[in-house]
Formats: sequence, structure tokens, C-alpha cells
Amino acid sequence: MTPILLASASPRRRELFTHLDLPFTCTSVDIDETPHPGELPETMVKRLALAKAEAAAPHAPESWVVGSDTVVALGDEILGKPTDTNHAAQMLGRLQGRSHRVWTGVAVLRPGQSSEVFAESTAVWFRAMSGREIADYVATGEPMDKAGAYGIQERGAVFVERIEGDYFTVVGLPLCRLSQVLNNV
Repeated sequence: MTPILLASASPRRRELFTHLDLPFTCTSVDIDETPHPGELPETMVKRLALAKAEAAAPHAPESWVVGSDTVVALGDEILGKPTDTNHAAQMLGRLQGRSHRVWTGVAVLRPGQSSEVFAESTAVWFRAMSGREIADYVATGEPMDKAGAYGIQERGAVFVERIEGDYFTVVGLPLCRLSQVLNNV
């Protein structure tokens, strides 16, 4: 089996990757995740996933490299990670009582072979939340390192009425599609 390098510092992505039952190592990369003016969510996550994979590739030139990025979008407006607790509360206030999309982009680089970059999206519906619920959730600190200021796999799950699409895309790694790409050599 060709070694795989996951270009991610996310503990959620690392945990999800173990479900693929493939040997892998991880490295974190530092890239600018600022959206380009007018950039659509799908375009952004694909661009950033590829940038992360390309930044990690020199660390393991014989490995396949997987990069990934996730954003939350209200229409075409990208909601990244909150900058502070007020920003987190503002994001959650905007998401409550309505639907939004979560986009995850993935890039798989294969040395000497073709590479693949794709994006998946899932629709998420939040229930209405009180100001106190939002403040209490923000006070846990959980929203601070997550796109859209929530984690569906953690305490943020209590705000989710339903989803349409792949749950793992919301968590940050679309396992079904990624496994197809990794096994379709």
C-alpha cells in the first residue's frame, strides 16, 4: 500500500481518516485561508484543499497526500471560523431558524499519477435558538475553531433539526467519496 499523508491539524479529520482503515501519517500546514473576493464556497474549499496538499507534499515525496478544507455558507456568503466570541455568537444567530450549506473540499495528490480535487456539500437546518442558548454554547469554547461556529459531532448537535446529504462532509471529511477516490487507482 502506498503511504498516505493527511495534511491536516484537525483532530476530527484525523479521527475520521482512521475509518478508512488505511495507514496514514499527519502533518499540519500553514496556508492563508482568506477567501478571494467574490469566491464561491465550492471554489474556495477546492482551492484550499489543493493548497494544503501541495504544501504538505514536499514532506513526503513518495506518499499520496490528502488535503481538505471546510466552510459554512449562507447562500454564497462564506462563514469561516469565528475570530472571537462575539463573532461566534453573531454567526450562530444568523444560522438559527434556517438552513445553510456546509462545503468540504478534498485534494488527493498522487506522485507520478493524476490528482483529484472535489467538493461535497450538505444542507443543514438549525432550529430557533434563544440568546441564552447561543451564549451558553459560545461560553463552552467549542465554536471557536470550527467553520460556522459549531460542531455537529459535539454539543452543536442539539441545534441541528436535520441534514440533507453526507454527515461526514459536515464534520470535515466526506468519507464515502474519499474512499472511492483512494480505491479507484
